[in-house]
Amino acid sequence: MIEVSVMAGRYVLAVSGGVDSVVLLDILSHQSNLELIVAHFDHGIRDDSSHDAEFVKVLAEKYGLKFESKREELGKDASEDIARNCRYDFLRKLAKKYDAKLITAHHADDVIESIVINLYRGTGWRGLAVLDSDVVRPLTVATKQEILDYAVNNGLEWREDSTNLSHKYLRNRIRGKVKKLDNNAKTQLLEIWNRQKNLKKMINEEVERFVDNGPTYGRYFFINIDETVAIECLRRVVGARLTRPQLYNLLYKIKTALPGRKYQAGGGININFSSRNFTVELIK
Repeated sequence: MIEVSVMAGRYVLAVSGGVDSVVLLDILSHQSNLELIVAHFDHGIRDDSSHDAEFVKVLAEKYGLKFESKREELGKDASEDIARNCRYDFLRKLAKKYDAKLITAHHADDVIESIVINLYRGTGWRGLAVLDSDVVRPLTVATKQEILDYAVNNGLEWREDSTNLSHKYLRNRIRGKVKKLDNNAKTQLLEIWNRQKNLKKMINEEVERFVDNGPTYGRYFFINIDETVAIECLRRVVGARLTRPQLYNLLYKIKTALPGRKYQAGGGININFSSRNFTVELIK
């Protein structure tokens, strides 16, 4: 039994046709105070992906819900990051169109996979506070097995994405290792995740006390505070548009750049230096 509920309101629900999103759709369809718009994004990565779109369309009709979809021809060589970015671009535009919140079917195992992926990539502490944004994710309280059990017990049908079996994608390779973790290890990782999300919120609130909206900031402040704190403050200054290595490079420039110099920090950001200050300029 999966106990899930969300606050009353209007939601764009991302439905791929896989078991996770099919189960979430079924659960939320029984919550009478919700207005749901079923959204499906077809990456065009698989030859048969159009069948998924048709499946989700029929599913939306079954529940009497509005359906929105979009197809792009990303091709078989599209990376996970490109596919995800295109998908979220579509979903966020829909959420804005309908003045709705975005809701996805990420579950507890997805959280653990994302943590492991970030650790594998050498993440900073924020990499442990994954899937923490304005997106509503009610299924993070449920495991994959619980979701499968719900689908079977309620006679639901879903489509299997063949790319989930491909070792081309890092997440698929990680998924096989995560499945081998015992329940105790998974529980500990989920507890860490919740602590890190709370820590992230507290740090963001504290940083806002020290850093205003600029665009001009004093170099002395960043030169003299602890490096870890400086990086967090710089992250807010640039609107989280730089990677950690880029932030460290920027901090070095703040400490050493001569007055009148301009520095391209990456992420569409220029930094202009005077003797006492630096000014952030968005170039795209």
